[in-house]
Amino acid sequence: MKREDINIRDPFILPYEGKYYLYGSRGSEVWEDNATGLDVYVSDDLENWSEPKEIFTRTADFWADRHYWAPEVYAYNGAFYMFASFKSADRCRGTMVLKADKPDGKFTVHSEGTITPPDWESLDGTLYISKSGKPYMIFCHEWVQVNDGEMCAIEMSADLKRAVGEPILLFKASEASWIAEAQKNKGIYVTDGPFPYRCADGTLLLLWSSMGEEGYTEAIAVSDNGDIDGNWVQRDELLFKKDGGHGMIFKTFDDKLLLLLHSPNKHPLERPAYFELEDKNGMLYVK
Repeated sequence: MKREDINIRDPFILPYEGKYYLYGSRGSEVWEDNATGLDVYVSDDLENWSEPKEIFTRTADFWADRHYWAPEVYAYNGAFYMFASFKSADRCRGTMVLKADKPDGKFTVHSEGTITPPDWESLDGTLYISKSGKPYMIFCHEWVQVNDGEMCAIEMSADLKRAVGEPILLFKASEASWIAEAQKNKGIYVTDGPFPYRCADGTLLLLWSSMGEEGYTEAIAVSDNGDIDGNWVQRDELLFKKDGGHGMIFKTFDDKLLLLLHSPNKHPLERPAYFELEDKNGMLYVK
């Protein structure tokens, strides 16, 4: 398959041992109430991809039947861990951790239920390792429950099976200056797709998405102490401002720094898109 033929939202790439592994929310099922699984695509060059291979399959006893969203896969402590969000008709959306022995292997449930609080509508969990080596999950407390979407983090056990302690609030979507007036007028402020990135000079950034004046966006918040527990300051200038978001960052095997996001933000036209980045003076810029 060519990149432009792949219809997914919330794309995520894991470069591993000479191959690129692409995960995302299935375009065909993303808004439906009968989700069946999650896939991976594999490539040598980021343009030519394998057919989708199903790596998580819904079983009869799995609690969630819809909205299998935003899978992210990390090599961690000798295995591969997927953070993905799920929902059912009678349970809140939440992020769980799945596990496999290879990046395109069959993933099975690893965490003891959702890492996010069971009574919160939450999504888009992403892994962050603190300066002291503790794993955290950064996630969104959804606007559908709180109106002013929240960006939160929660410490995890070293084996990624459970949450440790209570969530901490990093910031609210309304703190951003660039939020679209139409959203403000409705009293709705979306938080989507967090992804932490540490700059070459040690500055900790958090990419996240919401709705700006030109559509879905990729924005940046900056921690004032270089760690998860800092005060987060919103950058006024957007990284990507016109109809694309839920991004992440990875390095190619020839050492290019790329932003990956889906664009446009219209179903079923979403496609993975890349933009080369420059890491300069504690900030990221599209080249």
